[in-house]
Order: sequence, then structure tokens, then C-alpha cells
Amino acid sequence: MERFFVDKKDCRELRPFPGVSMFVKTGDRMSLSLVEMAAAAVIPLHQHPHDQMGLMLEGEGEFTIGDEVRQVRAGMMWSIPGGVPHTITAGPNGLRALDAFYPIREDYR
Repeated sequence: MERFFVDKKDCRELRPFPGVSMFVKTGDRMSLSLVEMAAAAVIPLHQHPHDQMGLMLEGEGEFTIGDEVRQVRAGMMWSIPGGVPHTITAGPNGLRALDAFYPIREDYR
């Protein structure tokens, strides 16, 4: 691995739920996760103390954050304060998204 550049194959790969893959890089103060979800895959309702901001790169999904539900498509972003419950279900073609977390997610190391 290069000092400043990271290849996806050098990231920690997590498969926390069926049809969900995460490729994670953790720095000194934040974590970045490339999320790939198969069609209709679900990340169940959960919450964590980290602030989370994300960008939908490809595909779409139904995203519930707190009491708001939205169809999120490529190019759309989200901002989730720590402690707010959220869940996402991938659309019929799956999705790819990028999530940043602050502070770092020790569970993603």
C-alpha cells in the first residue's frame, strides 16, 4: 500500500449483512467506507455515536433516517448526526455509496 493512496483491495472488507460489502479505510480521525449492496439487500435499523455523511455513487435505495423516508439516487447525499436511527434497502439494481464517519469507527478497524 502507498503512503497516501489506497486501493480497494487494501481496505478492510466487511460483510455485515447478506448482500452487503463494505471496504473500509480508517485514518487518525475519521473512517471512510465504500458500501456495495446487492438488489433488495438491507442494512437494518441501527444507530451509532458517530456523525455519518454519505454520497450515493450508483443505483438507488430507500433510506430511512429518524422519521424521514426518501428514495436516494446517484448524486444525492445524506448527513446523519450521531445517535439517530437509520436503515437502507437497496433498489432493484443494488447500489454503491460512500460513507464518512467522525470520529473513527473502532469497530471498522
